[in-house]
Amino acid sequence: MPTQKIISEHKQMMDKVLGFLQNEFKTVRTGRASTGLVEHLKVEYYGTPTPLNQMATLSTPDAATIVIKPFDVSAVKEIEKAIKNSDLSIAPISDGKIIRLSIPPLSQERRVQFIAQSKQMAEHAKVSIRNIRRDANKKLDDEQKAKAITEDDRDKGKKEMDDLTKNSTEKIDAAVKAKADEITKS
Repeated sequence: MPTQKIISEHKQMMDKVLGFLQNEFKTVRTGRASTGLVEHLKVEYYGTPTPLNQMATLSTPDAATIVIKPFDVSAVKEIEKAIKNSDLSIAPISDGKIIRLSIPPLSQERRVQFIAQSKQMAEHAKVSIRNIRRDANKKLDDEQKAKAITEDDRDKGKKEMDDLTKNSTEKIDAAVKAKADEITKS
């Protein structure tokens, strides 16, 4: 397997980790309403746990409200139950057809908790990035031992993987800083 193929495969894996982290950050609450808080919430719907975004329209008409409009009005009670059982600590307000979630402003203590949660997610992503680098370096070593690539190619490949790792880690640091700023300023 040529060096560039190994590097491109592992770069794609690193990009997936970064994408996953961005999706994880959507679930972290800030002071403003975001449909990302509830879209992956599992609702028991006809005996099957179903993501909320597959059974309702989610919107944020203002910075402090999330509106959930189920496609099937009979699911309102189940959606309310799922929200109450979640770790959101937000009471749903329902009129029988639409559910409203009022997002209260965050206390300083909760802001600190959410920033710490974001940093924890970022650290997990960094570990994944480093594991991907380790796997790529191992593949490069194996290819060199099998005489498929030269030592120089292996060393260049390892240097390129280190650069990709550094770049990905910097992107993670920037993302967690942006999330912390968003939590602090909202």
